[in-house]
Amino acid sequence: MNRREFLLSSVAIGTMALAVPQLAFAPQPAIAQDKLTILGSVPSLGFPFFVHMLNQIKAEAQAQGVNLVESDGQNSAPKQTADIEAALVQKVNAIVISPLDVNALAPAIEQAIQAGVPVVTIDRRVDGVEGILAHVGADNVKGGEAEAQAMVAAFPNGARIFHLQGQPGAGPAIDRNKGVHNVLDPMKDKYQIIFEQTANFARAEALSVTEAGLAANGKPDAIICANDDMALGAVEACAARNFTDVKIYGFDALPEALVAVRDGKLAGTVEQFPGEQSRTAVQIAVAYARDKTEPKEKLVLLTPIVIGKDNLDKAERLGETK
Repeated sequence: MNRREFLLSSVAIGTMALAVPQLAFAPQPAIAQDKLTILGSVPSLGFPFFVHMLNQIKAEAQAQGVNLVESDGQNSAPKQTADIEAALVQKVNAIVISPLDVNALAPAIEQAIQAGVPVVTIDRRVDGVEGILAHVGADNVKGGEAEAQAMVAAFPNGARIFHLQGQPGAGPAIDRNKGVHNVLDPMKDKYQIIFEQTANFARAEALSVTEAGLAANGKPDAIICANDDMALGAVEACAARNFTDVKIYGFDALPEALVAVRDGKLAGTVEQFPGEQSRTAVQIAVAYARDKTEPKEKLVLLTPIVIGKDNLDKAERLGETK
């Protein structure tokens, strides 16, 4: 099936969604007709990072005086696609989305653009689709580089490393992996990645993957993880073997991870400012939906930083820690 045929079939599916909108969304409150309405869609509310992101989208939508249709992709590209199609049937004025899979969501995003609905992607870029209004995210390549550089600084004489990668197909996972390898590959004789495997951004999977790595390779000096959930799973696996001196690095600066950094269980976590990403994306989408105001930049990338014990005050979510 070519792209045109796929889009035509998607339109047909979207029309069907009019009759059964409950398949795409949880029940939504009545929408005031004098307000703009935007769709805010995240890959899965099973991940704390995306809970925070959607909460920030919600807060900025309220501040901008617009209605928000909330979408939980439930870690399913078909579900997130169906939510976009249902939103088009509801005639939303703009879409702010963090796509689960940058390839699988491309046809639905293209369908929205062809319908005249402005789309702002957040956190995860979708390349190859013309007409996306803007992308707001972190420079995940630089984030991966910063994470690896922090580990190198902690082990100036070299290290044996585990690397837990994110979900295949997810833009941040691809870019963070690239950043880590940009730093470590030129020094691979000194900094050896002895175990590298995806744990799909999931804590339970990271626990089992790390256990398998430890059983096969023994204790590493450090574990670099593509998000905090995986880092916290790796902490559990190492603690079970009393490997409390392994330096473990996460990514996302979740409140629980910040507590672990403060308590010495994590060596560091990368802050990518998801709240600022979310609020900026909503501002861009609403400005265009209201009066066709073009964004000053089509690509807005925030520079991540590594949070350690010495700079916890730089973390966006420090106030949420207990």
